[in-house]
Amino acid sequence: MDQTLWDLSESYSFDHVLYAHDIEGSLAHVAGLEAAGLLNAEEGATLSATLERIRSEFEEGTFERHANDEDVHMAIERRATELVGALGAKLHTARSRNDQVATTLRLFTRDALSALARQTLELATTLATVGERYPEAYLPGYTHLQRAQPVLLSHHLGAHAFSLARDVDRLLDARRRLNVSPLGAGALAGTSLPIDPARTAALLGFDEPFANSMDAVSDRDFVAESLFDIALLGVHLSRMGEELVLWTTSEFGFATLGDDFTTGSSMLPQKKNSDVAELARGKSGRLVGNLTGLLVTLKGLPLTYNRDLQEDKEPLFDSVRQVGLVLAAMHGAYSTMTFNVDVAARAADDQLLVAIDIAEQLVTGGMPFRQAHEVAGSLVGRAIREGRTLHDVASEESAVGDVGELFVRGAALASRRSPGGSGPLAAGAQRDRLRRLLADLGERL
Repeated sequence: MDQTLWDLSESYSFDHVLYAHDIEGSLAHVAGLEAAGLLNAEEGATLSATLERIRSEFEEGTFERHANDEDVHMAIERRATELVGALGAKLHTARSRNDQVATTLRLFTRDALSALARQTLELATTLATVGERYPEAYLPGYTHLQRAQPVLLSHHLGAHAFSLARDVDRLLDARRRLNVSPLGAGALAGTSLPIDPARTAALLGFDEPFANSMDAVSDRDFVAESLFDIALLGVHLSRMGEELVLWTTSEFGFATLGDDFTTGSSMLPQKKNSDVAELARGKSGRLVGNLTGLLVTLKGLPLTYNRDLQEDKEPLFDSVRQVGLVLAAMHGAYSTMTFNVDVAARAADDQLLVAIDIAEQLVTGGMPFRQAHEVAGSLVGRAIREGRTLHDVASEESAVGDVGELFVRGAALASRRSPGGSGPLAAGAQRDRLRRLLADLGERL
């Protein structure tokens, strides 16, 4: 083989991370071969012990790749043959690299999704805990990045926690859908040898064996779905990162990150940079790119296996690793963050944020909402033009009535009684609901 083709096609340099899952699949395959009478008990025991020895070599860092080891699967088989001679060559009986690779990748992805779901759930739980740490803290809620209405901090962080809970649900759902064993599909059409795919599927913890051998070896839906779930999780983390960037600026000042989760400047001594949040924001593009890259790779492939499918692994490995790093870093950032209660409250006490309460008071008095909205908007305009407070201007408007109580600190928040809103009673119900949801997701891990 020409060296340039070898450099193009070899995958050991990145797929060696699959060694444990490949060995797991091979151990089940050996058990299946023994049950089918294709290996005797002594041969099965010897091959199983050999695979365990190879696993130990990987774990201890003593496994040596040979120059002709194209991928981790062939490297493990080559090493088995070195250790036990011709018996090692029986390892590939009734198996193709096509079903072997598909099985190994499903085992890896299943474990990866479980780990990411656990990390995501931990972050969602941390957000709930931070909100409970500041039960009365509030800040402005924003639309179009302009102050809109005051909201409780627990309500705000709860919004992120609920989105992360959906991410956990998606990851677990993807894990359920991928849990079908391809082992026994062979190259594409099965085998004439008397193997039992249901037996090896059970040994590997799959819910069932494949239904169609051609689909089994060519399907990468589970990789694409996993990359989508990770990309959407990355988008949610990016939004959280953007907020932390804003909150920790001098202009906002709502929060202070712990020293362990900030960096300094190479030139400016006063700087305390929120790199953790900026990287959470920046990584999202990479995760979306991994998804779109794989989808483009898959879109034109005829059945069944094509070498293009080798391109499924690097985006998957990269996305799993990168989002895992971001989840861990954001967990640490929120765990050690200090919320500057007084600064946020002063911003939320902006009198202009009471405009909607004036409108709703007019609605309570029987005025149609559109008309009430116009009246409140005109009062805001007057206050800005005349350089006066909204309280003073509204107090002069007879149609509005007594507005004194609307401007009492915290009154706007307290009035939000609708289910799911940011009033104290509604937010308390949400916290209970969130805790139940997170506990239910924890049971599914």
